[in-house]
Amino acid sequence: MARKKQGVDFEGALEELEGLVERMEEGELSLEESLKTYERGIELSRACQKSLDAAEQRIQILSEKDGTSETRSFQPDDD
Repeated sequence: MARKKQGVDFEGALEELEGLVERMEEGELSLEESLKTYERGIELSRACQKSLDAAEQRIQILSEKDGTSETRSFQPDDD
């Protein structure tokens, strides 16, 4: 797995993570390959969570009103 470990954007990390899950679900990996794949998956999962946390913080900053942050639950459109 000679992939770049840093500098991967959220979408790239998520795509790679999905690929790793597919490989592991096939059941064709050796124990060592499975462990390396799992380890890489954990790294990607943490990177994705970090990106999501940063995005949430940015949204809270952008939605500040009168110096106080308004945190609301997401309400999808019914359309």
